Amino acid sequence: MSNALEQLKQATTVVADTGDFQAIAAFLPQDATTNPSLILKAVQKPQYLPLLEQIKIKFGHEPLELQTDRLLVAFGTEILKIIPGRVSTEVDARLSFDTEATIARANRIVSLYRAEGIDTQKRLLIKIASTWEGIQAAKALEAEGIHCNLTLLFSPIQAHACAKAGVQLISPFVGRIYDWYKKSAGSNWDEAANAGANDPGVQSVRRIYAYYKQNEIRTEVMGASFRNAGQIKALAGCDLLTISPELLGELRADDTPLNVELNADWALAQPRETFPDGEAAFRFELNADAMGTEKLAEGIRAFVKDSVTLDGLLKA
Repeated sequence: MSNALEQLKQATTVVADTGDFQAIAAFLPQDATTNPSLILKAVQKPQYLPLLEQIKIKFGHEPLELQTDRLLVAFGTEILKIIPGRVSTEVDARLSFDTEATIARANRIVSLYRAEGIDTQKRLLIKIASTWEGIQAAKALEAEGIHCNLTLLFSPIQAHACAKAGVQLISPFVGRIYDWYKKSAGSNWDEAANAGANDPGVQSVRRIYAYYKQNEIRTEVMGASFRNAGQIKALAGCDLLTISPELLGELRADDTPLNVELNADWALAQPRETFPDGEAAFRFELNADAMGTEKLAEGIRAFVKDSVTLDGLLKA
């Protein structure tokens, strides 16, 4: 029997969730995802300091936000030398509520990748927070042929709006949903009873996956933000799963058989849902979802904080 990671690769596209491109090479994923927090974590390691210093030396005279984009693209370019597929690079989270600024920043990131000789249509996903403004920016970018990964996605209404916008891929955050429900339950939380298919984060991704397959929506579903290998196993068969190097290593060391449940037949057997269209409905439905509202806001704040810290390293 092959290990759990190899079994997972037979059912799902495995993506590395890290900016540490040396760690990526050990697991042979198809794609890779980054975000400001992951790049900040990587750039503070001694082996990646030269990348930061090169940007400061060559481009220190440029506006700070352009230096930051150059750093993100430098990491992405190195990652693309290792993986066969796509890398996701994130637009500054400080622009999460500004459609036009998000479009402009995304276009600049694309131009920086093209300057490195990267085929951006095939190998790049622009990562944008799943706010209403972010989704509208992604709609416009997709119309230009720039593919997007809508991140910080916690609620089905966000997934529905992304589908209507025709985005390439969404990243529902399993672990952060799990965190919210666990914190809300407090001492009443039963870990065993909320594991595997019963995990609230897993259930959210399964619900979105079923909705997309039932309605023949082409947008890819990529489960993200995992807290344990059990969450990953319970989503085997999902289009893609982006996984940290630590959990990739855990899966590779696991020789137990992997049960794959998610597929088109499974999806068609699930209850059917409908969701309202338009900005007002989006905002109302998201507001009614306390978990989705709180985790989206919290996620944006966390990415902004790490972006500010990254700015500080470039200015130092």
